[in-house]
Amino acid sequence: MNKVILMGRLTRDPEVRYSQGESSMAIARYTLAVDRRRTRSNDPNEQTADFIGIVAFGKAGEFAEKYFKKGTKVVVTGRIQTGSYTNKDGVKVYTTDVVAEDQEFAESKGSNAGNGGNSYGGDFSSGNNSNETPSAAGDGFMNIPDGIDEELPFN
Repeated sequence: MNKVILMGRLTRDPEVRYSQGESSMAIARYTLAVDRRRTRSNDPNEQTADFIGIVAFGKAGEFAEKYFKKGTKVVVTGRIQTGSYTNKDGVKVYTTDVVAEDQEFAESKGSNAGNGGNSYGGDFSSGNNSNETPSAAGDGFMNIPDGIDEELPFN
């Protein structure tokens, strides 16, 4: 099985090209900086991220072109694909990329490191036709509005 799941930040805006032919297809390329787990070394100069090339085709490429920007934190699910080509100097170059099968935002648009990427932007209507938005408690969880107990799918 060839399955990869990565979470990281784009190192720059995606580079998008369109294939030639009757039905052109978007091909987006971008690089994700993916943090490594802590190593046993205490060397502050040691690399703590891997930079992984991602390729997205078709609708996924168009999505990346429209919404992804440098610094965006995303989750990519895909497969590793290797290949090779001969460059203009006659040297064989080997490539390894992740072909994106699914791409998702890993944090909300307005989030930052201070709030951990969690924000509530939805409208929560309770059974009493109130349009009150529940406030977030100090522990990061939402308070459940009064009168909604019957609508919860669990006890």
